[in-house]
Amino acid sequence: MTDAPLDNQPTDTDTTVDDQPEMLGAKADSPEAGDSAVKDPSDWVTGDEPMTASQRSYLDTLAREAGEEIPANITKAEASEHIDRLQAKTGRGQ
Repeated sequence: MTDAPLDNQPTDTDTTVDDQPEMLGAKADSPEAGDSAVKDPSDWVTGDEPMTASQRSYLDTLAREAGEEIPANITKAEASEHIDRLQAKTGRGQ
């Protein structure tokens, strides 16, 4: 009989230097753990599609309250950026 590990047994390469198992992802309290659900609108896969009906409606409300006019043919990403800006300006985003 040899000392070779069985196929489903851990090997030395399955652990870190501290004999802890290798882990994927970051702990919630670690500096690497950001909110992966929050992306810059310019990084959105669908960011250059036309804004959604919900964005259009909310942006219309915010723009009226802020006394601004926003073009109606903007993208999802642009709408999101305007919404963030106008929420700050109107105090709605707090």
